[in-house]
Amino acid sequence: MSVHNVVSIAGSDPSGGAGVQADLKSFSAHGVFGMSVVTALTAQSTRGVTGVHGVPASFVVDQMETLFGDATVHAVKVGMLGTAEVTEAVAAAIDRHGLPNVVVDPVMVAKSGDRLLERSAMEALRGELLPRADLLTPNLPEAADLLGEEEATDLATMRSQAERLLKLGPRRVLLKGGHLPGTDSVDLLVDGESAPIELSATRVATRNTHGTGCTLSSAIAALIPQRPDVATAVADAKTWLTQALRHADEIDAGGGQGPVHHFHAWW
Repeated sequence: MSVHNVVSIAGSDPSGGAGVQADLKSFSAHGVFGMSVVTALTAQSTRGVTGVHGVPASFVVDQMETLFGDATVHAVKVGMLGTAEVTEAVAAAIDRHGLPNVVVDPVMVAKSGDRLLERSAMEALRGELLPRADLLTPNLPEAADLLGEEEATDLATMRSQAERLLKLGPRRVLLKGGHLPGTDSVDLLVDGESAPIELSATRVATRNTHGTGCTLSSAIAALIPQRPDVATAVADAKTWLTQALRHADEIDAGGGQGPVHHFHAWW
């Protein structure tokens, strides 16, 4: 097949900058056919989240069984899950269908500060989903939450936390350092076997960063089937995201934190 199928399992963002909508844009920008399983509906804009309506786990299962029973899947991006029941259902489906190239972006809190993962779901995330991830892509606050530690404030602490995240079961961890101060944004890719890889990019001066985590993880999921290894897919996705941030101010989607420009290379 010349076109890969990549699935987003995530919540909906009506503003289009994050969640399933951002994932599908990232998939299209990287030449794969995007599919989706919706885990939650949100009422949100660039200014924040005003409501969350979770999809019942039984209907999430219905979506997955219907889709995975028909389509060949080449990669999966898992984002907002919301509840322990949905988290457990997704983990079980990964096993049941042998889903490959699973990228888990542990969406817990929106940039506005609104919580998107129930605290009761944390153990299901740690114990059920992370051991099934080929790549885990937390930012620094998410990493601290997963580990029950203080947020990293320097690169040395990032390295040690990335190694501890590996012990939760994922095959690889991309720890994103965008919350650190400085002119460069440095991410760390670790797999527990080879030396950690530092991926650095000049920080882009824009407030329009809504959905960057969703966008990066979905770009990686789209690229893994098309690249010789995960490290190359991650590096190419980061380069693309940096350009999407540089062109973000060309999009006017609201008065708050706007989205990145997923189609900067096309429009």
